[in-house]
Amino acid sequence: MSIDQHYQQELDPQAVIEKVQAAYPNGADLYQLAPLDQLHIGGIKASERLLCHLDPKRHTHVLDIGSGAGGLMRQAASLGVQLIGLDITHDLNRLNQGLNRCYTGEVNNPVLTGDAHHLPLADASIDLILFQHSFLNMPDDLQVLQECRRVLKPGGQLVMHEVVEGESPEAMQFPVPWAAHSSQSHLLTDTALRARLQQAGVNDITLEDWSQEAIDWRRRQLAKETSHTRVKAPLSPAMILGKRFAAMGKNLVHNLESGAIRVIEVTARTPG
Repeated sequence: MSIDQHYQQELDPQAVIEKVQAAYPNGADLYQLAPLDQLHIGGIKASERLLCHLDPKRHTHVLDIGSGAGGLMRQAASLGVQLIGLDITHDLNRLNQGLNRCYTGEVNNPVLTGDAHHLPLADASIDLILFQHSFLNMPDDLQVLQECRRVLKPGGQLVMHEVVEGESPEAMQFPVPWAAHSSQSHLLTDTALRARLQQAGVNDITLEDWSQEAIDWRRRQLAKETSHTRVKAPLSPAMILGKRFAAMGKNLVHNLESGAIRVIEVTARTPG
């Protein structure tokens, strides 16, 4: 199964949009949409932290690779930065655009259906590139990073909030949100990721571990998802990932706690 099939096999964009409109007939804000459109470990607070790297005055052309349902894009727009979204899954792009119409804020983000291995952008045209739990779906990681290097301007930035292989990869359990099985998951160690970045021609590389915050967040989310007394939120990742999400959520906790995976932030810069 291809990556786009993994994400859209249980997704009906129009049905999801209708459920959002029914739950929030007067429109939904960022926090109300977050259980649906922030499909990554750490949720909207992790995105807030990631977006601290954006400067509306300097970063006028920013690319979000693997933009998914568009939560990061709408959150950036609220800060005055309009992102260009790129995702290989066309139905996620349809959902992203539909959620823009459900959102109470102003947003005018272009969204492209495309493959990060062959970015449909001109050389040296982008100020900053964001990855948020999308690089882990890229089978030829070096090709993707070389494409990033090509489209970034001199002195351009690369910022990643990503899952990497931990010290106990043998403990990994599937399914997880980004992969039904190991053939769809392309995790590197942080050491290997640093080496790939250097090989692709970027420098000033820094890595920061967010794993403990990720574990704490995922435990809280699992408690909400499995509680029989707590009022359920009207929106959920299960609206995209289907019944598989219950097992995915439990496996994320196991994989983080066992050291099968870690969550890191990476920043790097092109020469110039």
